[in-house]
Amino acid sequence: MSEQNPYEQLGVSEDSSFEEIQAAKSRLCTEYKGDAERIKLIETAYDAVLMDRLKMRQEGRIKVPEGIRFPERSLDPPPNPPMNPVRQAPAWLERFIDTPSKADILLPAGVMAGLSALVILVPTSVQAALILSVGATFYFIYRKEQKLGRAVLLGFVGLFVGLLLGGLIYGLLASQLAGFAAGQDVVASVFMFLVLWLISSFLR
Repeated sequence: MSEQNPYEQLGVSEDSSFEEIQAAKSRLCTEYKGDAERIKLIETAYDAVLMDRLKMRQEGRIKVPEGIRFPERSLDPPPNPPMNPVRQAPAWLERFIDTPSKADILLPAGVMAGLSALVILVPTSVQAALILSVGATFYFIYRKEQKLGRAVLLGFVGLFVGLLLGGLIYGLLASQLAGFAAGQDVVASVFMFLVLWLISSFLR
């Protein structure tokens, strides 16, 4: 048996499938069970056949069907470990910051921009614009959260914070705004509209 080539030792040909080679090896091992020397020769022949099949495959002389798993088939690379999601903001901040829809950004922005244009073009309309802006803020926040008390609270907070910031900024830029026709009320109102837009769009 040792004078034969490995294929002949197993009783298969070079065209045999891997299943046929395995079956031949199992049959011979069963047939010569108890004969350690013969089993060793069968195992050696089997290993030699597998190495020859691998060599032929690497040289392109055989094509392995996709559905058949040969031992010499290269292992698929392990999947990449899942990446841990990166937090965009601290947890405490995420509780206060909303991710608004496009409408929740553009609609309040349009209203506040219109009111800003109104007070710049007609400075005497500041009081009416303030009332409209606070009412609009109530509406936009309530529409998102359905909480009237929270909408009223945030609206008034935005009113006072916006007017305060606007007044401070006007005081800091008074010399640069000397040629600007609008007065402090107009500048403070515009900044208040900006604050109200941010509150109504991005606070949850």
